[in-house]
Amino acid sequence: MKTNDLKKGARVQLRNGWYATVADNAKGQTRMCDVEGIVREMGSVYSHDIVRVSTGDGFWIEIEHTPVQLKLKAQVSKMGM
Repeated sequence: MKTNDLKKGARVQLRNGWYATVADNAKGQTRMCDVEGIVREMGSVYSHDIVRVSTGDGFWIEIEHTPVQLKLKAQVSKMGM
């Protein structure tokens, strides 16, 4: 599944291990998510930081990133973020 296919309400796991709920139906480099981290907050998440999506029945599907998303990930990594 690609991040552009994620719909509002999808339960996802982020690269850092935290979980989030997608809060928009947008496509592109960032998605608005309700993130459950040290504190719960709403904010933009880079699409390349979303690694899995829940099917709702206990299973998870790995996310396929586009070449553009992988390029942005490399750029962000060079900046040390």
